Amino acid sequence: MTALPAAAALPAAAPCRALTDRPDPVSTLHKPKILVVNDDAASLFALTSLLAQWADQEGYEVLPARSGQDALRQVLRHDFAVILLDVNMPGMDGFETAEAIHQRARSANIPIIFITAFLTDELDRLKAYQCGAVDFLFTPVIPQVLHAKIAVFVALAMKNEELRLQARQLSLRTTALTGTNKRLTREIEERKSAERQNHAKDEFLAMLGHELRNPLSAISSAATLIGLPGVTPEGAARARQIIQRQSQHLGRIVDDLLDLSRAMSGKILLSRTPMDLAALVTGCLETCRATGRGAGYTLRQQLEPAWVDGDATRIEQIVSNLLDNALKYTPPGGIIELRTGTDGDDAVLTVHDSGVGIAPELLPQVFDVFVQGASTLDRSQGGLGIGLSLVRRLAELHGGQVQADSDGDGAGSTFTLRLPRVAHGVPAAPAAQRLAPADKPTVLLIEDNDDGREMMAMMLGCYGYAVQQAAAGDQGLQLASRCRPDLALIDIGLPAMDGYEVARRLRADPATRDIKLVALTGYGQAEDRQRVLDAGFDLHLVKPVDVEHLLQVIGHCMGQAVD
Repeated sequence: MTALPAAAALPAAAPCRALTDRPDPVSTLHKPKILVVNDDAASLFALTSLLAQWADQEGYEVLPARSGQDALRQVLRHDFAVILLDVNMPGMDGFETAEAIHQRARSANIPIIFITAFLTDELDRLKAYQCGAVDFLFTPVIPQVLHAKIAVFVALAMKNEELRLQARQLSLRTTALTGTNKRLTREIEERKSAERQNHAKDEFLAMLGHELRNPLSAISSAATLIGLPGVTPEGAARARQIIQRQSQHLGRIVDDLLDLSRAMSGKILLSRTPMDLAALVTGCLETCRATGRGAGYTLRQQLEPAWVDGDATRIEQIVSNLLDNALKYTPPGGIIELRTGTDGDDAVLTVHDSGVGIAPELLPQVFDVFVQGASTLDRSQGGLGIGLSLVRRLAELHGGQVQADSDGDGAGSTFTLRLPRVAHGVPAAPAAQRLAPADKPTVLLIEDNDDGREMMAMMLGCYGYAVQQAAAGDQGLQLASRCRPDLALIDIGLPAMDGYEVARRLRADPATRDIKLVALTGYGQAEDRQRVLDAGFDLHLVKPVDVEHLLQVIGHCMGQAVD
């Protein structure tokens, strides 16, 4: 216990220079705290009252403690600028209390000033310093000395608190700058990516223009040749073949663009049936050989049964696009090998070619839209470079994936398709055809495009069909009511009254409700087909319509088989 003089009898002390120079806005900082530990109530009151005289002026708080245990509890709750600790206390004395305080990491650096009424020898001083003491005060305490010592530690605590606050603000600023930097970096990358995509789109549009002009030029030249005087029958027949082949090529270009758009937007609906991937690949190879696309190449196959649950049309698209890609980037005389089989739960198709290969920097992007390898506008095989993008999307719609591998330029490439494997299935048997009657059905053709209407009417007339023509919906309704055709081919995009309304009115009239209705449209999505059926049509055809397919549709619609 240390006795202290009454606080009221002590003179006031002037503020020290260290506190005068400290920053003014203390309100933003935590007030430093001073802990006074003394077991004697009177001494504790005197010392805390003395310190309280300067508390408002110096900006600190004073907390009392009656024992070493009470002091430890306070230290657990608060951080202190300095502790005034009585040496002689019952139970846990000042040395033990100081040692316990400094054993805790958070309070290990709190300065402790021992207060004692007894003169200490060098051993006691050494023990005190080993316990963490920074100074001694002897009673009776001289107020000016106490104020000066306390002021130093309060100023130091305030400076440390300011530094901690600045560090927190700097950390927040650093975090904000880091976030801004990351955002700017991301925006720069996104801008670069957008610029690359725009450049790729520009190249794609240039390629699209080239791919469209090639068949259009051939069609225009062939059509002109047919009308020239002196053209031989063989020349005219050759020109007609060119027109038909190039028209089909144009149709494939449009189909690829529409299919990719529908696939990317998730609007393709799959009609799944069990099928053998090996049998489907065999059919694609036979078509490739029959059309001459594989001429000049060695086509090898190693096909083992691999059953999948998929849409036959879309799976055939995948195989055809992979095969076309191999043909496009393999010089004549090269080797293309197709393999099918199973690997665990996957049915696997591998298409390997000995072609130009894929550069390492292009390999990760080979399935991206508008990405192609090095090519020129005069390349012989042509193509839009969207086939692989369509392959990946169709594979994903089937729950599968496709992967490209290559050892680089000139090393060929390998594309691996993986689809979920299913147990061996039995494909549905085709429906038996019915025999065609001798009489051809009468046809009403409602089409506002004069050239298209005239050509289709002429084609049907060549096959023995009697065709009535109408260029608008109201004219078509009048012809249907007057002539009572067996079947009507109706364009959906008619002016004034569209094909849907024409179909609804034909179905509503008892005189025409039994006419078979076939829609002709450039829209081929699933919702378009459903809208056609909802309007009362029997069948849906997507332009351009191949004549052979048109004849089959008419025969099917009329319950006939076409010879």
